[in-house]
Amino acid sequence: MKNEPIKSSRARAERLEARVTAEQKRLIERAAALQGRTVTDFVLASVQEAARRAIEEHQQLELSVRDSEAFVDALLNPTPASERLAETVRRYRQATGA
Repeated sequence: MKNEPIKSSRARAERLEARVTAEQKRLIERAAALQGRTVTDFVLASVQEAARRAIEEHQQLELSVRDSEAFVDALLNPTPASERLAETVRRYRQATGA
């Protein structure tokens, strides 16, 4: 399912064009034939999957940077413990002898 082209209720209206070498064309045609697809189907499925991966990798990197910044900010500017948390820590230490 992951490699299937996006289905749409509308007919395809947009067009993409690319120039390829004869070697690239033979490679693409062979791969499409091995999967029992048309060249168009193969190219669309491959490009869509590559686009999804690129977007996911970008989003993961973006989240990672944002999360790292939030973590460093929390270390450098800790929020003071609430009275309830301080009391819980006090009771824990008293109960455990820590």
